[in-house]
Amino acid sequence: MAAEPADVSEDELRALDAHWRAANYLSVGQIYLLSNPLLTEPLRPEHVKPRLLGHWGTSPGLNLVHTHLNRVVRARARKALCVWGPGHGGPAVLANSWLEGTYSETYPDVGRDAAGMERLFRQFSFPGGVPSHVAPETPGSIHEGGELGYSLAHAYGAAFDNPELVVACVVGDGEAETGPLATSWHSTKFLDPVHDGAVLPILHLNGYKIANPAVLARLPESELDALLRGYGHEPLHVTGDNPREVHRAMARTMDLAFDRIAAIQRAAREEGRTERAAWPVIVLRTPKGWTGPAEVGGVPVEGTWRAHQVPLGQVREDPGHLRELERWLRSYRPEELFDTDGAPRGEVLACVPGGELRLGASPHANGGLLTRALPVPPLERYAVTVDKPGGTMHEPMRVLGAMLEQVMRDTAERRDFRVVGPDETASNRLQDLYRATGKAWQAGTLPVDEHLARDGRVMEILSEHVCQGWLEGYLLTGRHGVFSCYEAFIHIVDSMVNQHIKWLKISRSLSWRRPVPSLNYLLTSHVWRQDHNGFSHQDPGFPDHVLNKSPDVVRVYFPPDANTLLSVADHALRSRDYVNVIVAGKQPCFDWLTMDEARAHCARGAGIWEWAGTVEEGREPDVVLAAAGDVPTQETLAAAQLLREHLPGLGVRVVNVVDIARLQPREEHPHGMTEPEFDALFTRDKPVIFAYHGYPWLIHRLAYRRTSHPHLHVRGYKESGTTTTPFDMVVRNDLDRYRLVMDVIDRVPGLAVRAAGVRQTMEDTRTRHQAWIREHGTDLPEVADWTWTP
Repeated sequence: MAAEPADVSEDELRALDAHWRAANYLSVGQIYLLSNPLLTEPLRPEHVKPRLLGHWGTSPGLNLVHTHLNRVVRARARKALCVWGPGHGGPAVLANSWLEGTYSETYPDVGRDAAGMERLFRQFSFPGGVPSHVAPETPGSIHEGGELGYSLAHAYGAAFDNPELVVACVVGDGEAETGPLATSWHSTKFLDPVHDGAVLPILHLNGYKIANPAVLARLPESELDALLRGYGHEPLHVTGDNPREVHRAMARTMDLAFDRIAAIQRAAREEGRTERAAWPVIVLRTPKGWTGPAEVGGVPVEGTWRAHQVPLGQVREDPGHLRELERWLRSYRPEELFDTDGAPRGEVLACVPGGELRLGASPHANGGLLTRALPVPPLERYAVTVDKPGGTMHEPMRVLGAMLEQVMRDTAERRDFRVVGPDETASNRLQDLYRATGKAWQAGTLPVDEHLARDGRVMEILSEHVCQGWLEGYLLTGRHGVFSCYEAFIHIVDSMVNQHIKWLKISRSLSWRRPVPSLNYLLTSHVWRQDHNGFSHQDPGFPDHVLNKSPDVVRVYFPPDANTLLSVADHALRSRDYVNVIVAGKQPCFDWLTMDEARAHCARGAGIWEWAGTVEEGREPDVVLAAAGDVPTQETLAAAQLLREHLPGLGVRVVNVVDIARLQPREEHPHGMTEPEFDALFTRDKPVIFAYHGYPWLIHRLAYRRTSHPHLHVRGYKESGTTTTPFDMVVRNDLDRYRLVMDVIDRVPGLAVRAAGVRQTMEDTRTRHQAWIREHGTDLPEVADWTWTP
């Protein structure tokens, strides 16, 4: 183990303290001041913002971390990135970005002078300004402040396949209580010291959350150490409230942590050691609201939950509060920190690194700068042969797995592609990936284990939160990936995808942020083929959730067969700045389209399958059968076949929808159809029977403004599920072929009487189905053995 680091010099201590005081001053100024940024005149009420917003409590600790990261990065010329976990640490990170110069370089109107400082203060949490938390607008950031619980997973995602990078991650003691964060500590079992970078967690314990004590802050040190050691870390403690002593301890601890990281990597990379090492974690204990008002109105503030947000809340109205604010600001001695023009003095910047080593300038925090095009192979290599629609069957996910295997092979040297999922890669038929790479694993192994590899790029942990966080961190730092998951359980990350979509939406509006690879969800084991797992595994509602979000960012696809899945995946893997949701089956399903036809159909997003309908050239249909999803497509085609058999004179048009956003108006979504396009496809006044993969209400919501909406009837999942046969699932939810035929008869004018006998036959078949499955445990032969015949 490396020798203990030496103490910092007195000059370094003064420089560290000057930088920290400057950052604290700037943090307080952002929360309170509209003008008079250098206190060149006595503070008056009009210098103070009318609405005081922001969070002071965590800022001094974050400023301390930033100050000391500056020093160690500068001294070692080490590439670093920091993920700022505590909720509303915006004042601190913005202050440090301004001090190091990256903020003014990114936003030239906020210069490093008095006018720029005033603008920095005024814009903070102010109309037309910037948020009170770390956000996409903040240089050097990849993590949304307030997104509690995900910082550590983001940090590890950034470190994977970045061997020269150290990712510091400040974990707030509030977010440390969340389930995702607690599970993220296990990421040490997946970090390869040879090919990956390092993560340095900094657990910041200032004692309180918004109003309550923090659990980890109240644990005895021995109990906390046992917890962290059990997670695979070596805890290093920094505790105190004396600035000089804390600076000294923090500098030594940072040096020790970086020394141990270097030693672990050297042992693995140069000496070939394979045993899992205990990575350092810094436990930082400082008072909440440190250096702020000790008490206000006779009650303690510093070191209590009262310091969480704005310690002095009546500055404009209460002269005592105004005097206390001025005393507080002047306690940092701004005249020593900034020259008369407002620029930071030399001692303040003595420990700040230069160029891209500055935390706000790291290209890893603007991942599009580092992104390389993904080598997606030609789809013809993997396309299934389709001599006629429905003549063969394949498992779409298995077909896609072969293509993803090649992507994994073609990125073996550059290492910028990963597939994550919660213990389901093989279950989801993507096991071909294991021919190109193993599953990342650093913990113990047994002879019966398969496909585990220290350098693997398939990542499985039974926590959807951690999978999502890993992949977000990986993508935002410029790499590519896929999240494969059972459809019903992707809802676990609803809140996380919310934040990622918002991040992308804002990032797209910032000219300096470069586009990053899209977040690609591959949802399978879906609702219609979870007949064995039952009701708990049946929930197709993730598209509903996603389609509520920014239309500039979200895309949802329902490829009906293997070749359309290949086409959609090809598009998604090449895309930037999107969240792509792809819902596809893993069970054998019919092959409907050739590869060329699939490409054309997916490019349209929705189109007529002329071979499936009965409409003669130049004639309007009597009814439109529409489908989105693999099982709904099969049931729709089976219904079309029944209609051809029983009602041969009926004009039936079959429409398949791959890109569900096509149903929206063009004004609402970039992929939406114009009104003439929609009317041409679905007609203006003919009945449309729409078989949809998910909850039927979504289709109505997307199409409610269409002229033909009164004629639209949607069948989909209605929360009627159990452990049953595959076909019984569609029967239970009225999505089956016989119900669709009955819907046609009920809605085409004149058919109700003329085709009453056909309708009765359909109803009788449904009744016979119920009796059959209870006796035989399998579906009706005419369903189980059904094939498409034109």
